[in-house]
Amino acid sequence: MKLNLIKLAVGVEDVAHLAQLQKERVKQAKAQKKWANNKSSPRHITRQRPKREDELLDGGSIYWVIKGFVRARQNIIAMDEVPLDASDAKPGRIPKPKCALVLDPDIVPTSPRKHRAFQGWRYLEADKAPKDASAGGVEIPDDLAADLGELGLL
Repeated sequence: MKLNLIKLAVGVEDVAHLAQLQKERVKQAKAQKKWANNKSSPRHITRQRPKREDELLDGGSIYWVIKGFVRARQNIIAMDEVPLDASDAKPGRIPKPKCALVLDPDIVPTSPRKHRAFQGWRYLEADKAPKDASAGGVEIPDDLAADLGELGLL
């Protein structure tokens, strides 16, 4: 059964800004020769590796909450372990490896859906995920989306 993740895109203004940030991070990682596999694919680093990995890799996506609305998704194509480095060492703690969610570079806009803030990521069942925006659709401005959300129309 397909399973998704949902995550806040903190500091991201819109879908185009998310794409720009990811392209910059991929470019930096290539320059620093950080990633061995899937070199052109963006990654999202998380402290906890999802336990339901098989379901996520069976066609799952990460849905991005931008400015209080689910606005886009990206397919999860792999999960890599992130090697430990010096910044992970803290006195009195045993460092744990992090997990890199390897994402499809294509960002798919979704129908905006209001979503409250939360920490970390959450599982999102396929039947509760927002639908992809129609082809050629226009992104709804944040103020209009907020008004429509308050009216229960989004």
